[in-house]
Amino acid sequence: MPVSRLLPTAEAADLLDLTREIADGYLAPRAAEHEAEERFPRDVFRTLSQAGLLGLPYPVEYGGGGQPYEVYLQVIEEVAARWASVAVGMSVHALSCFPLATHGMEEQRRRLLPQLLEGDLLGAYCLSEAHAGSDPAVMRTRARREGDVYVLRGAKAWTTHGGHADFYTVMARTSDDRSRGISCFLVPAETRGLEADPPERKMGLTGSATATLRLEDVRVSADRLIGEEGHGLAIAFAGLDAGRLGIAAVAVGLAQGALDDALAYAQQRETFGRAIIDHQAIAFLLADMEAAVESARATVLAAARRKDAGLPYGRQASIAKLVATDAAMRVTTEAVQIFGGAGYTRDFPVERYMREAKVMQIFEGTNQIQRLVISRDLARGNSGPAAHVLSAAHTKVWP
Repeated sequence: MPVSRLLPTAEAADLLDLTREIADGYLAPRAAEHEAEERFPRDVFRTLSQAGLLGLPYPVEYGGGGQPYEVYLQVIEEVAARWASVAVGMSVHALSCFPLATHGMEEQRRRLLPQLLEGDLLGAYCLSEAHAGSDPAVMRTRARREGDVYVLRGAKAWTTHGGHADFYTVMARTSDDRSRGISCFLVPAETRGLEADPPERKMGLTGSATATLRLEDVRVSADRLIGEEGHGLAIAFAGLDAGRLGIAAVAVGLAQGALDDALAYAQQRETFGRAIIDHQAIAFLLADMEAAVESARATVLAAARRKDAGLPYGRQASIAKLVATDAAMRVTTEAVQIFGGAGYTRDFPVERYMREAKVMQIFEGTNQIQRLVISRDLARGNSGPAAHVLSAAHTKVWP
């Protein structure tokens, strides 16, 4: 049953209808097979690009969809309810475009952004390193200037779309200054010296490729530096606030998918001569799941509307990510419980949902980090964005 939504425009309603049509007719029938075979669905992202769904939150003048985050996140949610790996990929692509769209020079935006937003290109975001997850300020990947090029050397861990992306947004150290020594680069995938390790063998989201990206003297034109040299960490933190909303929306969609499946099963499965939904134990469980999903959705959209209004929203993004991903873990676990023994088998997708939900409490900033960001912001007396001085508390970026 479609989610009842309050959308700001008729255009937004049409966009959500299109998304549901694609998600039901094209994504849902492919999800189980790709996830079971751990196969990256590159063709799916081409289809989404052709439908105009990959560049939704960016301006039309640069090839984007010109949609507010309130609408964009609900599109992400609809996709996630059918196939979480693809929804995560959509969020990562939007994150990989964020530095160029918000901090690039006008000439860079006009030259590069349209091909990232309206073409068949897929992006990846490279911030984390094996030793620098929740504290990106200690990254070791370096970029040294040689005339009109930068030469990058190092390794980026947990790169979503690693080995499949067409471009990589890479953070690299240009000086030893902790907070102002990191810069942002847009690196084409075909650049010599850029290679991805075999993908990680993950518990969930197995249709999404996650790999370490290695940079061996990768030469990047100086006009691929995004923003000023040394401003990369600030750019990364700003992007993560938006990225956390994307992952929160994925979590809401995943929880909604689990709830839908559990409800359908409870209506047709009988015990003691009655559908199990007619037993109060199951009915109340479903009611709690519905309350969790609706509450998470409301929290995500409240943060999105602050962003759309130009208000500070960093703390609200952390709250949304925390609330939505914890809700997804709880709802998917209860969905398995409602299915009983059948839910523990791979005959039904709820066991996959449960495995997929777990990582959402970990990537894009662990939920312990979100609590640290929120609590420190409260201690500072802020009602605005989470303090960006919390470099050690602001991120674990996978994706």
